[in-house]
Amino acid sequence: MDIIFGNAVDWLFQPITAAYALAAIGIALHFGFTGLLNFGQAVFMAVGAYGFSISVKVLHFGFWPSVLVALIASVIMAFILGIPTLRLRSDYLAIVTIAAAEVFRFIVSTTSAQPITGGPQGLNEYSNEFWAMNPIPAGHYKFWVWDYTQDDIFARAVSWGLVIGFAILLAILVRSPWGRVIKGIREDEDAVRSLGKNVYSYKMQSLVVGGLMGTVAGIIFVLPTSVQPGNYGTTLTFFIWTILLLGGASTVLGSIVGAMIFWSLLSLTSDLLSAGVDNGVITFISQNQIGDIRFMLVGIGLMLLVIFRPQGIFGNKKELYFNA
Repeated sequence: MDIIFGNAVDWLFQPITAAYALAAIGIALHFGFTGLLNFGQAVFMAVGAYGFSISVKVLHFGFWPSVLVALIASVIMAFILGIPTLRLRSDYLAIVTIAAAEVFRFIVSTTSAQPITGGPQGLNEYSNEFWAMNPIPAGHYKFWVWDYTQDDIFARAVSWGLVIGFAILLAILVRSPWGRVIKGIREDEDAVRSLGKNVYSYKMQSLVVGGLMGTVAGIIFVLPTSVQPGNYGTTLTFFIWTILLLGGASTVLGSIVGAMIFWSLLSLTSDLLSAGVDNGVITFISQNQIGDIRFMLVGIGLMLLVIFRPQGIFGNKKELYFNA
């Protein structure tokens, strides 16, 4: 039982959890504060992952130039998505972004793109320079049921440091005059336009900034592992939106706590179900069904949350009406 709960607690601080939290913060800026329906945050994460890994592995750039390439590619992608849609109703952005994520995934996974993107197998072995920057002495660091190497600690420190940094940045932005304008756009963009503000420009700025957060999240997502095109399907965006709704759409802290709760619950339900099947306590499912069952349980929990607390854990119910 200690191992089961230890694994659940460990997911609170995993780099993957941090990546989802940062991506959800970007969606919070898009939807929660600006009212933009971005259903394709996966494309910004994929741009970050592929922009960085291709620059390192194929173009042989250094770590920081590769990060810069990924950020520039993210800005370009935001303009490609925003220019034809942001002057129209918000649902057009939703359609374009979810389609763009799928198109991008199919392009990078084709065999013809394999020399550059790795095709269906993806890319790996591009993080050596990142690990070389690790100042933590080599060894194993044990606490309770956890046994971390120096790289495990370094990856967690960097990823969560970035999450905290971007969370503070967004908190400052939404309390600034710029933030008041984008919240005004969410509530009534015609009223903001009547005050002489360029609504289109502010929407584009929000899309770019939130997209950059998704791009950095994409880099965090692949630094400890590898780039796999299958990871950037609609399921990724669905998870991010689940995290956002769980914590509260119009909050910064909600995205972080939502990601922690989401992944900890997935780990806890998976391990408990697996232990129950192994010990004969649960007899109506098999081990290969556990993955689907745990998502069903989390889905039921999300349904109950929407029914009894639709604004999320930290959300403001008054702001929910504006989003609706």
